[in-house]
Amino acid sequence: MKVLVTGSTGLVGTALLNELARDGHTVCRLIRPSSTVVGGAKQGFDVAWNPSTGELGGAGVGADAVVNLAGASIAGGRWTKARKELLRTSRIDTTRALVGALAKMNARPRVLVSASAIGIYGDRGDELLTEDSKPGSDFLAGLARDWEAEAFKAEALGIRVVLARFGIILAQQGGALARMLLPFKLGVGGSLGSGKQWMSWITLKDVVAIIRLTIENGAMRGAMNVVAPQPVQNGEFTKVLAKVLRRPGLFPAPALALRLALGEMADALLLSSQRVTTEKLQQLGYRFRFPELPSALQSVLV
Repeated sequence: MKVLVTGSTGLVGTALLNELARDGHTVCRLIRPSSTVVGGAKQGFDVAWNPSTGELGGAGVGADAVVNLAGASIAGGRWTKARKELLRTSRIDTTRALVGALAKMNARPRVLVSASAIGIYGDRGDELLTEDSKPGSDFLAGLARDWEAEAFKAEALGIRVVLARFGIILAQQGGALARMLLPFKLGVGGSLGSGKQWMSWITLKDVVAIIRLTIENGAMRGAMNVVAPQPVQNGEFTKVLAKVLRRPGLFPAPALALRLALGEMADALLLSSQRVTTEKLQQLGYRFRFPELPSALQSVLV
């Protein structure tokens, strides 16, 4: 199987490419002009890719699947007007260009797996959210909604589209968990705000396994929540994390302090509540490697 991947040097892209290559698949990193690949996946080869023009190198011909993981880091900086524009263009414009490039192919891939996020639901308190739940109304919800809309246009090309709505990905080498570890290791970790907001999480190993399943299983299409089956509230997450690290978790971060430090990003990323279910994955019989938080954190951190 030949797989093209955008965002191949990120947390998910690196893990996915290495696993696909290990199993003998041909993996191709779509690389922008003048980009230099530092670190990232150890396997695969580069394919020239220019989102500004939609030009895709000839080495991309004959792909069976495309995995679209491109996008600037949501938590990579305070949400200024310029930063918000970068978050949009790096996702929406890039996905639009990618679908346009696929439209020019004589032999198109069978499936496009395009990243999204459970941020599409907005802040929903204790509401149990499925793939059929309506989007929220904040910046992240609008971003994810428009991102998905661009990817879904590939359906008109005869390409099966899966919209992978990722939850909080647990991995020691990057992502949200890596940012949480320092205060706990220093002994000053604790819950965020009220601690009552729901966190829908998943391990990186399960993320990679689910992406592979979406590529291979023709029954998977449309939006899919990529989260473990047991979301927890932030206060409980804090207790479990502190226990696994054998560190105290007694120093909560007040919501006001978080808002002063991070602005709008604090509400969207740290204080909002998304209690998300895995309805589609459960219907398809997917068996999670780590369905419970204690064993998940143990596998990642110990």
